[in-house]
Amino acid sequence: MKIIPLAADSFGTRSMATFVETKDVKILIDPSVALGPSRYNLKPHPKEEKRMGEHWKDIKAYAKKAKVLIVTHYHYDHHNPEEPEIYKGKIVYLKHPTENINFSQKKRAKYFLEKLNNLPKQIEYSDGKEFKFGKTKIKFSKAVFHGASNKLGYVTEVLIDDGKTRFIHTSDVQGPVTEDQTRFILDNKPDILYLDGPLSYMLGFRYSYDNLDSAVKNLIKIFNKTKIKTLIIDHHFLRDKKWKERIDKALKAAESKKIKVMTAAEFSKRKIEMLEAYRNDLWKKLSVAITGDDS
Repeated sequence: MKIIPLAADSFGTRSMATFVETKDVKILIDPSVALGPSRYNLKPHPKEEKRMGEHWKDIKAYAKKAKVLIVTHYHYDHHNPEEPEIYKGKIVYLKHPTENINFSQKKRAKYFLEKLNNLPKQIEYSDGKEFKFGKTKIKFSKAVFHGASNKLGYVTEVLIDDGKTRFIHTSDVQGPVTEDQTRFILDNKPDILYLDGPLSYMLGFRYSYDNLDSAVKNLIKIFNKTKIKTLIIDHHFLRDKKWKERIDKALKAAESKKIKVMTAAEFSKRKIEMLEAYRNDLWKKLSVAITGDDS
């Protein structure tokens, strides 16, 4: 199995777009990329804008190669309704647009389906379902919370199993925080887990210390109860400059079991570039370059 992260927060944009290739099928999960509209009360830096363009170009190129496109939920860093042509002729697995969904995502799902029209070869609502391509199985969790409650809606987690490697892409579970989110991982025992991680850059605001504690405990549980070899942790979590210290207990537990923990950038043998987390520094450097004033 080949696993290729195409865009990620550790690459400099908001995304979990991932291309997976087995001997049987080529799959693209969450083909979209976005930027945080405001961070430190600052709009995206030109470097972020440029990076997003580069990542979208890569996503579109890999969409052409893929037979299956998956959308785990309807936030814009996971789907792009204004580029429906990438779905033309594809088998498309979508988070259910009317069941277990909040008002905002329900509206977005309706609009997205209207834009897709008859472009895909096939559309299936994926929640809790399983699909086979030769020896490759694609299995979806039931709808689980986007975070610790249903306020932000629901997502589907995805297992891809080719008989040799078991890969799980969690989408936006923000932890995992809840028992349902964790149960899908425990039951399906991945070798490689791509986790979006805690929403710790909003700690004490939209993400509680109890949520963080639950995420750390659930990570340790996953390490203890599965034979996971590699944890890729990214997305929301790589918007926090202190991400490593936030889960120090879990990192020590992983080290004791010789589990590799890395960002999507490190997994892809790239340098980590947390552009949003360092947006204030990027703008300061640009100001110095223009004015010559570093006071």
